[in-house]
Amino acid sequence: MGHDLVVLYEHPEWQKPLFSVLDRRGVNYAKFDLKRAAFNPDSTPEAPLYFNQASPSAYVRGNTRAVPLCLSFMRTLELGGARVLNGSAPFALELSKSAQAALKHKLGVPHPRTLAFNDIEAALEQWGDQWPALIKPEQGGSGARMYLLNNADEARRLLRDNPDLWLPDNLLLLQEYFPVDPAKGIVRMEFLGGQLLYAMRVVSHGAFNLCPSEVCNPVDGEGHCEIPAAKPVKPVEFYPYLEVPAQAVAYGKQIVDAGQLDVGGIEYLEAADGRLIFYDVNANSNLRAPIAQAYGGFDPFERVADFLAAQ
Repeated sequence: MGHDLVVLYEHPEWQKPLFSVLDRRGVNYAKFDLKRAAFNPDSTPEAPLYFNQASPSAYVRGNTRAVPLCLSFMRTLELGGARVLNGSAPFALELSKSAQAALKHKLGVPHPRTLAFNDIEAALEQWGDQWPALIKPEQGGSGARMYLLNNADEARRLLRDNPDLWLPDNLLLLQEYFPVDPAKGIVRMEFLGGQLLYAMRVVSHGAFNLCPSEVCNPVDGEGHCEIPAAKPVKPVEFYPYLEVPAQAVAYGKQIVDAGQLDVGGIEYLEAADGRLIFYDVNANSNLRAPIAQAYGGFDPFERVADFLAAQ
């Protein structure tokens, strides 16, 4: 085998901090660009360890083909005996918000009512009068193609006027909407190797794009998000959350363990009645160095490199 580690990726800017750490450490690794690739099932794997950093949102950047190739490649690698971190099972979970809801139901983790559908009339017949509600893609990512709807007619008009919303897999969700305190936003917890790395509050000013990447949402200056419609009117704000409740961490660990996530971000909101509502599972974590510095004075990408070296 020519390398000790291969990193699978689609968004090069997101991976630069990790690649920099691996280069500085002299790790014998290779980069596998999923955007334009081919693989031979008879001659894989070429390394004992692979690290999946693909994102479901690849399709909104014109890289729709990256996701199915990544999933197929990882299944082949696993059959060939390679260890794949955030492999086919956790990646398949990230690609399916309905599967995430089913997992949380199985675990007893509070989550929004969710309805998956491929026909809006069938969905509305089951949904009833619980409005407002969110509509979002089954294969989400970066807050793309999410809308807050006030009634059934708005849902019909939205899909009639925007047929591209059915992409990439012709499956959408209606999901229960919980208003949150704008000043508190939502909470995102990052886990590494089954343990909490840090938690942060994310104040989005009404936007759905909560991508923690400093490329998309930098501390200072304008971001370079590749999804123009997802850019917020005001910059998204990220704050260390040192007092994250123990129950929230416990729920997060349950999801990470059951979902087999080696690295992952778990998001929840605080409902008006005080309940913690868990609504998103992210296998691809874009870590924020300033949050880690405030949380414990460490570089999160160094921690990831430590984890990779241990594996």
